[in-house]
Amino acid sequence: MLSRRFFAIAAAIVVALTVSSPAAPATAAGNHTVTFVNRSGQTLWLGSTVNADQSVNFANLPTLANGQSATVTIPETSAPGHWRGKFFARQGCTGTSGQNFHCVVGDCGVYADHCATGEQPASLAEFNFDTADGLAPWYDVSYVNAFSLPITIEPVNATVPPGSASCGTAGCPENLLPYCPAGDRQYSPGGTLVNCVNPDRDAPTSYSDTIKSHCPKAYAWSTQDTEPGNQTVYQCASCTGFTITFHGGS
Repeated sequence: MLSRRFFAIAAAIVVALTVSSPAAPATAAGNHTVTFVNRSGQTLWLGSTVNADQSVNFANLPTLANGQSATVTIPETSAPGHWRGKFFARQGCTGTSGQNFHCVVGDCGVYADHCATGEQPASLAEFNFDTADGLAPWYDVSYVNAFSLPITIEPVNATVPPGSASCGTAGCPENLLPYCPAGDRQYSPGGTLVNCVNPDRDAPTSYSDTIKSHCPKAYAWSTQDTEPGNQTVYQCASCTGFTITFHGGS
């Protein structure tokens, strides 16, 4: 995954959060935005985790009803000049924030607006914003740990030279839960199929074969980017930000 091959990290994160329409422009020169769009048909609580050398994670991430969107600013021009991490949707959440808040999918601690622990298996949108890398930002959709919701990542206001393969759309909008191998399925307390968990993220499996056959523009296992002709990692050096869309699941 991008977190495995391109992330290195550190930074103090200041979040600029506004509920808005997609594709909001960057608010500072060189800083990119990430806009979240919820088309999943359910309420989503956004989560974020960062790589080991990142000092501070995002705080005050939004809860989005179906059809809502929200934008954060990535302060990669502040010291140390990069941000590397991942975003995901938490599903089926209940309880009081700071006390007994819990999510069926993507659980990452007792807070509704930020993560206090690493995430439980879920679909991921991964990024490497690095001002020292002329090709950055790098990005990918990762189903390496699990597939919970379809995700797409699209650059905003990208300028792509003729013939360039940069600034592509990562991921796909198709719900892959119906194709999940029987042994990899996880259900909600009510019996609804909500997650498909990879039994071995570091080797090809029936899970990864299924993911690749239906969504070749997302990671299905950890070193898929070494396979000839793979479409797992994307970069876009000339855009103002990205739109992450969570599409309909089960």
